Amino acid sequence: MDMTYYDHGTPAERWERAQMFFEAKDYAAAARVLGKLVEEVPEQTGPRLLLARSYYHSAQLSRAETELRIIVERDPVEHYARLMLGRTLERQRRHEEAEPHLRLASALAGDFDKL
Repeated sequence: MDMTYYDHGTPAERWERAQMFFEAKDYAAAARVLGKLVEEVPEQTGPRLLLARSYYHSAQLSRAETELRIIVERDPVEHYARLMLGRTLERQRRHEEAEPHLRLASALAGDFDKL
């Protein structure tokens, strides 16, 4: 098995590496690290949400949507994933589909002025 810098180390080390790439705004590199990490720990929300954010910021919107839908299916009250899903859909010009997610995200965050 060829091991690259992106998939070298323990899951905790790769999580830290992915966060460093994300903070440095190297979203594609963060996604490379996180993709394999999410395969290893698919039940964890944190890596999957950061993967979705990395996809979003690197304009891989259909991939971001896929990851966000997995999160909201597992945890329907995860308000940040709902918000990101709504924004991802808006960015794809799917405004009608985005609206319920954005409204629910606002309600879950306690921001009732936007309802």
